[in-house]
Amino acid sequence: MDEQANDETVDPAGAHQRIAFQGRPGAYSHMACRQAYPELEPLPCESFESAFAAVRDGLARYAMIPVDNTVAGRVADVHHLMPHCGLHIIGEQFLRVNHHLLAVPGATMATVRHVHSHVHALGQCRKFLNEHGLKPVVAADTAGAAADLARTGDLATAVIASHLAAEIYGLVSLTADVEDAEHNTTRFLVLAQEPRYPGVKDGPAITSFLFKVRNVPAALYKAMGGFATNGVNMLKLESYIDPTFQQAQFYADILGHPDDEAVRFAMDELRFFAHHIEVFGVYPTSPFRERFR
Repeated sequence: MDEQANDETVDPAGAHQRIAFQGRPGAYSHMACRQAYPELEPLPCESFESAFAAVRDGLARYAMIPVDNTVAGRVADVHHLMPHCGLHIIGEQFLRVNHHLLAVPGATMATVRHVHSHVHALGQCRKFLNEHGLKPVVAADTAGAAADLARTGDLATAVIASHLAAEIYGLVSLTADVEDAEHNTTRFLVLAQEPRYPGVKDGPAITSFLFKVRNVPAALYKAMGGFATNGVNMLKLESYIDPTFQQAQFYADILGHPDDEAVRFAMDELRFFAHHIEVFGVYPTSPFRERFR
């Protein structure tokens, strides 16, 4: 695989064996692809838009897209792009983020003076950097910073990135698990051209959808009332700014299948107070969630 993320056209004959992600090889999204679909070839893309396009254009079977992190919060760009990407959510994946301090062979903690990485990765390792007197330098992404360091060979520079980036770019890990929070975890969504709904009896499922309400008092309260009265657990609710400021738009994840009686009743009530309800996907819950039940 080419070490540079690119948007070049690839042979569509093998598209069903590829999964697209945003970033360079060695990115955490790359790790999520390998963890969830080890049989598929990861396809690096320069942007989230190009990862979506790879699936729409038939160059990849799926896209692995990060949406939330327990430390950094939501991935804002994705939440604005996903409603218009033309794809369907078919799964979720959780990745525990273990940051490594990577350097070129021969470098030590004594030689390193500054650390390059994505702004979120630097923020997630603030305590470690302060304790060791290391100057943070913002880079476009973690894997890209690793690739740049491998080219320069600078003994005074380290990067915060994954162990996979170390393997790909020939770097060494000076210290592992340098993140401040032990719970540092990213949630990814898997997107495809066509929906793939599980059966109502196939186990716990998540339904993700978008809806709009009028910009009037208590509109959201009324729209959500059916989920409360029917005992449907809402896992996520995100708001969007409407260009006209006349309507409020929301993205929601709920625990349940549209064919569950409680979900069906809740959605029926939602339709009284909301409009333009668009289901993005119905997909199995990740086994990761079972740890916290």
